[in-house]
This record gives sequence, C-alpha cells and structure tokens, in this order.
Amino acid sequence: MSEHTPIGLNNDGSAVTALTHSGNFHVDETMGYVILHYALAPQGDLRGRILDEKSADRLTFIRTRNPDIIKSADIVFDVGGLYDPPHGRYDHHMKDKPLREDGIPYSAAGLLWKDYGRAAIRNLLGAPIEDATVDLIWQSLDKSLILPIDQDDNGVVKMGKLSLADIVSACSPPWDTAEVHGRQEAKARESLGFANAATAVASHLVNIVDRVRASLKATDRVLAAYEAAEDKRILVMETGMPTEKVIFERDLPVVYVVSPAGPEQWNVKAVPPVRGDFGQRVSLPETWGGLEREKLAVVSGVPDAVFAHPARFICGAGSRNGAIRMAQLALQIAGA
Repeated sequence: MSEHTPIGLNNDGSAVTALTHSGNFHVDETMGYVILHYALAPQGDLRGRILDEKSADRLTFIRTRNPDIIKSADIVFDVGGLYDPPHGRYDHHMKDKPLREDGIPYSAAGLLWKDYGRAAIRNLLGAPIEDATVDLIWQSLDKSLILPIDQDDNGVVKMGKLSLADIVSACSPPWDTAEVHGRQEAKARESLGFANAATAVASHLVNIVDRVRASLKATDRVLAAYEAAEDKRILVMETGMPTEKVIFERDLPVVYVVSPAGPEQWNVKAVPPVRGDFGQRVSLPETWGGLEREKLAVVSGVPDAVFAHPARFICGAGSRNGAIRMAQLALQIAGA
C-alpha cells in the first residue's frame, strides 16, 4: 500500500492530467490508463478521452513524447525516465528500475496498481466494502493479472498467444499504415487502436474484479457449510457456486458436494483427487452409471433419483434430501 497520497486521491475532486507515450502501445500502459480511469474518474468516457472527444469528468489523458508536455502533466507513466510516485512519475525504463520484493521488475501497470489499484477496485464494486476485502481482491489481481503484465513487458515471461497482451497488440494498426493511408490517418488509427485496446482491457478488469469478489464470498459460504456439516465428507451448499478451490486450498476432506442445479433438481458431484483432475476421491457406484429415473430409483433406493453420469462423476435427485441420501449411499457402497 502506498505510503503517500497518490495524486488525485486526496478527495478534493481537482482536475488531473495523466500522460503516457504515443506510438506503439502495449498492455502495460493500456492497463495503466484503465487503472487510472477507474481510480479517478470511473463515470467518465474511457474512449472519448483517448479520441480527443470532450469529457466533463476530471481526468484528461494525453499520449505524447513531447518533453515539455510530459513535464506539465500531473501523472506520467511508462515514459519520462523517472519513478517518483509522490510527484506522479511512474516510469520503469531506467537502469535503476523499480523492482518487486522478489526482484521482478515492475511495469507501468504494476507501479500504478500499487498506488491506484485499491481505489479502482472500490469504484468498480460501488457498494461500501471493507478494507480487508479490498486488500484480498487487490492481492489476487496483483498475482494473477498485474504480475504477468510486469513479466511480459520486461521480457521475463511472455504472456503468449490469445493473452491480454496479445489482444492489445492486435489492436495496433499494421506497420505500413502511414505508407498506405498517410501520416494523419495513421495517427488517427493509432488512437483508435489504443481506444479499442483500453476498452478490451477495461472489460476484462471489470469482470475479473467482480469474479474475485464472488470467489471470496463463495469461500465464506463454503467454509460455513463445512462447519455446519454433520458428515464432513458431504458438503451441502444451498446455492450453486465454485467449491473446489476452497476444498483444495483448505485441505478439506470433502468427497461429495451436494448443491441445487435448478428448481427441481439437486446434484451430487464427486470431488477429484487433485484440483482440475479427472477421477474421484471416492467413486460413485458403478451400478448407477448411465441409469435414469425409475431404473436408478430401483437400484439406488432413492425414489426421486434423476440420473447418474459416470463420465462426469455426477448424479442427481429431485430434492435436497434425495441428493444427500444418494451421497450417503454412495459412501456406504464404497465402504468409505
């Protein structure tokens, strides 16, 4: 967390001019702009600022390499040759470049995420949110999203095809745009490309912040359901949600997860031995495989049994109690 108050976050609502370089663009300065957008002026026009359209919000955004304009900007990132956060300077191209604790160099996105990421998260989620939750979301995205951008931009590990970096690069106009269309049109297409890239990056950031928020919520509910379970091998969830992440991270001895799959069906899903792997900690009965309704009800002894899918390691019943009973019977048959 920043030890100073980043420019624009002092709650006085004053105008802020943010600047990065013109020319070829990459995922780090694109993400940097998106972070500043959501931290400082989330209600503003993300694309309009890039395309020189008038915007009524407090944030002005410039792409240039003009030294005089760079000096006059409030926040300068990925250009300028300085890392001086109290004065709004966030470049990382110097010989003595800023490094993470593990020695990995920061990109402009990583530097801005340190100072503005938490404000961006709060504005994205809207409703009041505890500092601890904001920190957990920040840490999750720093590891899963921002760190790979740092690594990619500094040549440590490339993100690869179909990654966010590749999507941003694909928004750049071809190398011969000026040759084919002239310099003025090439400049316009470059700005449009950056606007398209920022739109894609913003959509990704919005979605992933909300998904991490939901994941944290799921963690709380999974742990509460586990604590309430009579048989710790059977986890009964009253709402469908991801459970495997919590089961494996907390090393819970859960074998089957029971959860609703619709208004009139509850499913029993077998937990794999390793997260994301095929197989089961405890297999469903082979005699149930491929059977449905009446035939499955006869074999299993569960009147409202619906189906058993051995390849997907899942079975279902028409009620919560029926699904729980199927899980209990499966354990008995397996001798677990």
